[in-house]
Amino acid sequence: MTARRLVVTADDFGAAPEVNAAVVRAHRDGILTSTSLMVTGDAVEDAVQLARETPSLAVGLHLVLAQGRPAAPPAEIPGLVAADGAFRRAPIDTGIRYAWQYLLGTGRAQLRREIEAQLAAFAATGLRLAHLDGHLNMHLHPMVLPILLELAPRYGIRAMRLSREDLSAALRYDRSHFPRKLTEGVVFHALAAYAAPRLRAAGIATADRVYGMHQTGHVDERYLLALLAALPPGVSELYCHPSEGVAPAMAPYQQGYDHAGELAALTSARVREAVRAGGVELVSYAELAR
Repeated sequence: MTARRLVVTADDFGAAPEVNAAVVRAHRDGILTSTSLMVTGDAVEDAVQLARETPSLAVGLHLVLAQGRPAAPPAEIPGLVAADGAFRRAPIDTGIRYAWQYLLGTGRAQLRREIEAQLAAFAATGLRLAHLDGHLNMHLHPMVLPILLELAPRYGIRAMRLSREDLSAALRYDRSHFPRKLTEGVVFHALAAYAAPRLRAAGIATADRVYGMHQTGHVDERYLLALLAALPPGVSELYCHPSEGVAPAMAPYQQGYDHAGELAALTSARVREAVRAGGVELVSYAELAR
């Protein structure tokens, strides 16, 4: 066993055909080991079929509680959706709203209804659940995580993304978008401190550290080469958002993302050689959970 293991995950599988095609290409021709499925995405049927045709690709659930459509009927979760029946777009406001509803005693049942509906939809695909993470990392929300832990035995949740990235290292690499990165660093440091002991007590596998959050939308070749050169011992996860084009369904939320650059980086010969030369073992959460 190598001392350095890396899970490489693409989010938003099922969101659009452009995303699905990029995920499969990055796995077949590059370093991608895993992907996370949006069960209510516009192209979910295509994603599931591609996953069945690519059994070496580990697939998890990308839990969506903002910026997307619910799996439960909107009439059953009125506190979670807007007038159009979709989740609200602003992640911070949505997180605060969920916390407030929870404290008032009106939100927990609806959150559980929706979370279980998405888990059931994933189970219905027949795919093995390799891991669970959240769109916008909403799975670590203190109102969401306890529900996931309750449902974990029933739905076979054995691994989860614990979003904790070294802010100082991220800023040394790239100081752009400093306010956003600082906010992310503070918020997810607190959320990880809350989640880590609970996940450990539940026997749910996590990586020792996560990369890509502060560099979201710009996980290009230069970034990957720098990351691989400095990757510490232990288990790390890198997550990214490759796509073969701008997916209309995601465009409003991912302005400025370099999807093509991320796909090129994942399939880069230089990156593949850096993995080999550095003795980095590419793994998935499915393997870690065993």
